[in-house]
Amino acid sequence: MVDHAFLIREAREEDFESVTALLEELGRPKVLGTGQEDEAVYRERYRAWLAEECYYAFVAEEDGAVVGFVDLQIVPRLNFQAPQAWVPDLIVAERCRSRGVGAALLARAEEVALQHGAFSLALESAHWRTRAHAFYVRQGMKDAAREFVKVLTDVDWPPSPPAVTDT
Repeated sequence: MVDHAFLIREAREEDFESVTALLEELGRPKVLGTGQEDEAVYRERYRAWLAEECYYAFVAEEDGAVVGFVDLQIVPRLNFQAPQAWVPDLIVAERCRSRGVGAALLARAEEVALQHGAFSLALESAHWRTRAHAFYVRQGMKDAAREFVKVLTDVDWPPSPPAVTDT
């Protein structure tokens, strides 16, 4: 069922808590509740990211609450004349999935990518997120690559699958 009772808008500074909570739901490192100094660093990083040229962030809002987030980076590529659009994060609150929120966020990212003349829109997704993979294919994306990660610092990455299957 597609539900259009939500609004897609640019992310704002005051969305920080909602955005970080959504990212944590996706398995990203915890930001909220990590201590005031750490939170201040993350908040400033978010603020700077929102102001950075060629970085874009959008939220889906329903009844005044942020229920989805997508961010987009326009990346020049050495071997292509046009840039590539990269989506580091796309997350919809579990209670709002299968209602068209993710499709609307991805469509907004694609719109910005096309405005910048990007030759492709790419994202990564953990191997265990099979429902998300099916969603991306339904949105016209192709499963075109594998990601290999070498963690260079002491950080819990990549995230482990949840105890319950797929999100």
